[in-house]
Amino acid sequence: MDKAVNIKNKKAAHEYFLLQEFTAGIQLTGTEIKSVRAGKASIVDAYCLFRDEELYVINMHIAEYGYGTYNNHEPKRDRKLLLTKNELRKLATKVKEKGLTIIPTLLFINERGLAKLTVCLARGKHTFDKRDTLKQKDIRREMERNDA
Repeated sequence: MDKAVNIKNKKAAHEYFLLQEFTAGIQLTGTEIKSVRAGKASIVDAYCLFRDEELYVINMHIAEYGYGTYNNHEPKRDRKLLLTKNELRKLATKVKEKGLTIIPTLLFINERGLAKLTVCLARGKHTFDKRDTLKQKDIRREMERNDA
Protein backbone atom coordinates (compact mmCIF):
# COMPACT_ATOMS: atom_id res chain seq x y z
CA MET A 1 0.00 0.00 0.00
CA ASP A 2 1.26 3.42 -0.93
CA LYS A 3 -0.07 5.52 1.97
CA ALA A 4 -1.18 4.81 5.51
CA VAL A 5 -4.75 5.73 6.46
CA ASN A 6 -5.12 7.34 9.89
CA ILE A 7 -8.41 9.15 10.35
CA LYS A 8 -8.49 10.79 13.79
CA ASN A 9 -11.27 12.21 15.93
CA LYS A 10 -9.50 15.31 17.24
CA LYS A 11 -12.67 16.56 18.92
CA ALA A 12 -12.81 13.50 21.22
CA ALA A 13 -9.84 14.46 23.42
CA HIS A 14 -11.27 17.95 23.83
CA GLU A 15 -14.82 16.84 24.67
CA TYR A 16 -14.07 13.73 26.79
CA PHE A 17 -11.69 12.22 29.34
CA LEU A 18 -10.45 9.09 27.53
CA LEU A 19 -10.26 6.32 30.15
CA GLN A 20 -9.68 2.99 28.40
CA GLU A 21 -8.81 2.08 24.80
CA PHE A 22 -9.88 -0.89 22.66
CA THR A 23 -9.06 -1.78 19.04
CA ALA A 24 -12.01 -3.26 17.16
CA GLY A 25 -12.47 -4.68 13.72
CA ILE A 26 -15.25 -3.11 11.69
CA GLN A 27 -17.71 -4.84 9.38
CA LEU A 28 -17.65 -3.01 6.03
CA THR A 29 -18.99 -3.64 2.53
CA GLY A 30 -16.74 -3.62 -0.56
CA THR A 31 -17.37 0.00 -1.54
CA GLU A 32 -16.93 1.15 2.08
CA ILE A 33 -13.46 -0.35 2.47
CA LYS A 34 -12.40 1.20 -0.85
CA SER A 35 -13.54 4.64 0.35
CA VAL A 36 -11.74 4.17 3.69
CA ARG A 37 -8.52 3.19 1.88
CA ALA A 38 -8.88 6.39 -0.15
CA GLY A 39 -9.14 8.32 3.14
CA LYS A 40 -12.73 9.47 2.58
CA ALA A 41 -14.20 8.87 6.04
CA SER A 42 -15.02 10.93 9.13
CA ILE A 43 -15.51 9.81 12.73
CA VAL A 44 -15.93 13.26 14.31
CA ASP A 45 -19.66 12.93 15.07
CA ALA A 46 -19.60 9.15 15.63
CA TYR A 47 -20.42 7.27 18.84
CA CYS A 48 -20.99 3.63 19.80
CA LEU A 49 -24.11 1.89 21.09
CA PHE A 50 -25.01 -1.62 22.22
CA ARG A 51 -27.80 -3.47 20.39
CA ASP A 52 -28.57 -7.09 21.31
CA GLU A 53 -25.20 -7.48 23.10
CA GLU A 54 -23.33 -6.29 19.98
CA LEU A 55 -21.53 -2.96 19.59
CA TYR A 56 -22.33 -0.66 16.65
CA VAL A 57 -20.72 2.58 15.55
CA ILE A 58 -23.40 5.15 14.76
CA ASN A 59 -23.11 8.28 12.61
CA MET A 60 -19.68 7.44 11.12
CA HIS A 61 -19.52 8.96 7.64
CA ILE A 62 -17.84 7.01 4.85
CA ALA A 63 -18.19 8.84 1.51
CA GLU A 64 -19.76 6.94 -1.37
CA TYR A 65 -17.20 5.23 -3.60
CA GLY A 66 -16.71 7.06 -6.91
CA TYR A 67 -16.94 3.91 -9.05
CA GLY A 68 -19.61 2.22 -6.93
CA THR A 69 -22.60 2.41 -9.37
CA TYR A 70 -25.79 0.89 -7.97
CA ASN A 71 -23.83 -1.23 -5.42
CA ASN A 72 -22.83 1.86 -3.44
CA HIS A 73 -23.36 1.98 0.33
CA GLU A 74 -25.31 4.42 2.47
CA PRO A 75 -22.76 6.97 3.85
CA LYS A 76 -23.98 7.06 7.50
CA ARG A 77 -25.29 3.54 8.08
CA ASP A 78 -24.71 1.77 11.42
CA ARG A 79 -21.67 -0.53 11.28
CA LYS A 80 -20.99 -3.49 13.56
CA LEU A 81 -17.77 -3.50 15.58
CA LEU A 82 -15.92 -6.77 16.06
CA LEU A 83 -14.61 -7.28 19.59
CA THR A 84 -14.15 -10.36 21.75
CA LYS A 85 -17.02 -11.37 24.03
CA ASN A 86 -14.87 -10.54 27.04
CA GLU A 87 -14.21 -6.99 25.78
CA LEU A 88 -17.89 -6.51 24.90
CA ARG A 89 -18.96 -7.66 28.37
CA LYS A 90 -16.43 -5.33 30.01
CA LEU A 91 -17.60 -2.35 27.92
CA ALA A 92 -21.29 -3.12 28.52
CA THR A 93 -20.88 -3.09 32.31
CA LYS A 94 -18.86 0.15 32.21
CA VAL A 95 -21.35 1.95 29.94
CA LYS A 96 -24.16 1.20 32.40
CA GLU A 97 -22.32 3.47 34.86
CA LYS A 98 -23.58 7.04 34.81
CA GLY A 99 -21.71 9.38 32.49
CA LEU A 100 -19.62 6.84 30.55
CA THR A 101 -19.85 6.41 26.79
CA ILE A 102 -17.86 4.81 23.97
CA ILE A 103 -16.25 7.15 21.43
CA PRO A 104 -14.27 6.20 18.29
CA THR A 105 -10.92 8.01 18.25
CA LEU A 106 -8.96 6.53 15.31
CA LEU A 107 -9.82 4.70 12.08
CA PHE A 108 -6.86 3.01 10.43
CA ILE A 109 -5.83 0.21 8.07
CA ASN A 110 -3.57 -2.37 9.73
CA GLU A 111 -0.59 -4.15 8.15
CA ARG A 112 -2.88 -6.93 6.82
CA GLY A 113 -5.06 -4.39 5.01
CA LEU A 114 -8.01 -4.61 7.41
CA ALA A 115 -9.93 -1.58 8.67
CA LYS A 116 -9.68 -1.15 12.44
CA LEU A 117 -11.35 1.35 14.74
CA THR A 118 -9.85 2.42 18.06
CA VAL A 119 -12.67 3.11 20.51
CA CYS A 120 -12.28 4.64 23.95
CA LEU A 121 -14.36 4.42 27.06
CA ALA A 122 -14.91 8.09 27.87
CA ARG A 123 -16.43 10.43 30.42
CA GLY A 124 -17.71 13.83 29.25
CA LYS A 125 -15.86 16.98 30.28
CA HIS A 126 -17.48 20.05 31.80
CA THR A 127 -16.77 23.51 30.39
CA PHE A 128 -14.18 24.31 33.06
CA ASP A 129 -12.36 21.03 32.29
CA LYS A 130 -12.16 21.99 28.62
CA ARG A 131 -10.75 25.42 29.51
CA ASP A 132 -8.18 23.78 31.78
CA THR A 133 -7.14 21.41 28.95
CA LEU A 134 -6.69 24.35 26.58
CA LYS A 135 -4.67 26.23 29.20
CA GLN A 136 -2.35 23.22 29.71
CA LYS A 137 -1.94 22.90 25.94
CA ASP A 138 -1.00 26.60 25.63
CA ILE A 139 1.52 26.30 28.49
CA ARG A 140 3.12 23.23 26.88
CA ARG A 141 3.32 25.00 23.49
CA GLU A 142 4.87 28.10 25.11
CA MET A 143 7.51 25.98 26.90
CA GLU A 144 8.42 24.24 23.62
CA ARG A 145 8.84 27.60 21.91
CA ASN A 146 11.13 28.85 24.67
CA ASP A 147 13.26 25.68 24.51
CA ALA A 148 13.76 25.90 20.75
